[in-house]
Amino acid sequence: MFNQKDFNNFIVENKIIGLFEKPITLKSGRISNWYVNWRNISEDVFLLDKLSDFVLSFVEGLNLKPDCFYGVPEGATKLGLFAQFKWAKNRDDYEKCKYVLAMGRGKPKEHGDVKDKFFVGAPKGNVIILEDVTTTGMSLLETVDNLKELGVNIIAAIGMTNRNEVRDDGKTVEQALAEKGVKYYGLSNATELLPIVCKDEKNKKIIDEYFEQYGNEKIKWN
Repeated sequence: MFNQKDFNNFIVENKIIGLFEKPITLKSGRISNWYVNWRNISEDVFLLDKLSDFVLSFVEGLNLKPDCFYGVPEGATKLGLFAQFKWAKNRDDYEKCKYVLAMGRGKPKEHGDVKDKFFVGAPKGNVIILEDVTTTGMSLLETVDNLKELGVNIIAAIGMTNRNEVRDDGKTVEQALAEKGVKYYGLSNATELLPIVCKDEKNKKIIDEYFEQYGNEKIKWN
């Protein structure tokens, strides 16, 4: 079964979340002195294997029944492939042509059918979308649109870490996805992780100011 404490420890031990010495501008355009970066996990076979186990136990705990895991290009591409292979391999009906190994293109082809334009092996059946970090959810929402254009049935979207922020339109990622008929789940939340890694009062104040502007909830410091 999925264990939240173990997963949070996995994140902290592998330095997925931490603080910058100097604030940087995120992909969303927001300036932050804290980060969530899953790149070092996706570069290591052992750690990616471990992460996929967490994902599969989380999905089984929710009693979801996917036919296909699909990682948002390119941050969660490898995780999607790992999760799909391991999930399919353990099914009782695992056989030839039963489960697709779907992968998205980082840059869409200019011509061709939708399934060839956006995908190298298009997702099919009941699909779970995987994402590494959700801030405003732009990449995730775009992926949902691409899959819906293909007629895919999306049963869930799962982020490894939710930064617990509100979009510029005032909506959370959960709300924006719900409007598209997709349920969002986060395996971890920044508001729970930051108190573990941030003990400095100065940084706590900076993070609090950030969440006053962008957050959907306040951090409860220990």
